[in-house]
Amino acid sequence: MASIKPSVPKGTRDFSPTEMVKRNFIFDTIKSVFRKYGYQQIETPSMEKLSTLTGKYGEEGDKLIFKILNNGDFLSDAGISESNITTDSKKLAFQIAEKALRYDLTVPFARYVVQHQNEITFPFKRFQVQPVWRADRPQKGRYREFYQCDADVVGSDSLLNEAEFVLIYDEALSKLGLKDFTIKINNRKILSGIAEIIDKADNIIDLTVAIDKLDKIGLDGVIKELMDRGFTADDIEKIKPVILLEGSNSEKLESLRSALASSVTGLKGCEELETVFNYIANCQLITASLELDITLARGLNYYTGAIFEVKTNEVAMGSIGGGGRYDDLTGMFGLKGLTGVGISFGADRIYDVMDELNLFPEATSQSTQLLICCFDKDGEKFAMPILQQLRKKEITAELYPAGAKLKKQLDYANNKNIPFTIIIGSDEIESGLLTIKNMQTGLQEKCSADQILEIISK
Repeated sequence: MASIKPSVPKGTRDFSPTEMVKRNFIFDTIKSVFRKYGYQQIETPSMEKLSTLTGKYGEEGDKLIFKILNNGDFLSDAGISESNITTDSKKLAFQIAEKALRYDLTVPFARYVVQHQNEITFPFKRFQVQPVWRADRPQKGRYREFYQCDADVVGSDSLLNEAEFVLIYDEALSKLGLKDFTIKINNRKILSGIAEIIDKADNIIDLTVAIDKLDKIGLDGVIKELMDRGFTADDIEKIKPVILLEGSNSEKLESLRSALASSVTGLKGCEELETVFNYIANCQLITASLELDITLARGLNYYTGAIFEVKTNEVAMGSIGGGGRYDDLTGMFGLKGLTGVGISFGADRIYDVMDELNLFPEATSQSTQLLICCFDKDGEKFAMPILQQLRKKEITAELYPAGAKLKKQLDYANNKNIPFTIIIGSDEIESGLLTIKNMQTGLQEKCSADQILEIISK
């Protein structure tokens, strides 16, 4: 049998120890900010019932859900034969697949809240860091398997939550070293208002799917898609000035109030955005720019209020975060009237941005601070209590097994970017003084075990 060349599926990746140190730096930084704002961590299964996920992400999103085939002889178990197999792809999906890999963390979170509502203290502030899967076309910054770092609060309609999410994005991304990024914000009610002023309230999803693509296909592409979806030339002439708004956030709001004067819903959206802007005005953002972007729709059909998206301005990359308010997401699972708002960090894209900009701290390239090198079993016995003493002081240290030549041991240290080595031979055992070597400068000095911490901390 011919040997199979090992590889991973398209859109997925292996992560080396060095990469994992960097990834965990991102996760730990974001988690620390979540906890600072009072959020608690949960986890949900990698797979959900297909019925739980379908219909929650809009027309485009449903196409990207990874279905899991029923196990065993699923065709006969489902009573499917050549004579009765359906040509309707949606119906067929439910016949042969009852489960799916989660598309995001928000819908499973809504399911979790309903299922555990009697155990939860509301408002419930949770965060979650787990992988999600999407049947997307792999390209730079877009993967089929990737991690999301989500935070949501349910059981509160206060717009203070939206303002705090702006602050969370600002603080977390600033701590990660990003120096130029924009938090874009819109409100679904404004988009509904735009649909209302052209008497197309029932076509809100068609409208948002089209204008959300402005960055990708340009104004002409958006106009063509709107025409294809049944909007008239008259409709588009009314929409165009709103889509192409310019000026400061306050100037944009003023223009929107004028354009949406006949829409109560649209004016309510303007009022909500102004409240969020006023909260933020009383704080000082560390790094982020906050921008009202009327084309921001994110193509999802469960947001009912604020919508967020974060983009870096230093690297050509898609969004590195996003979210919004969903006033009745749990209603689909039987719990009506529970409002919520949440955001997500795209950890994989953030990694790519930081890697390209060389933003990872030098310490993330090191997994071990110190390597002890020895030549025989006597050296190992002498080194073990020293190793234990170092680890008690929170120094990450290794002992290279005896028997290898010193060059091989030092090469090991260099390949792992270990900054210090201690060399233990018969002289060190006899005198009790250790030889410590700085692997970057090549300098060596004698020291006692108690002095090691002081030397490597310089």
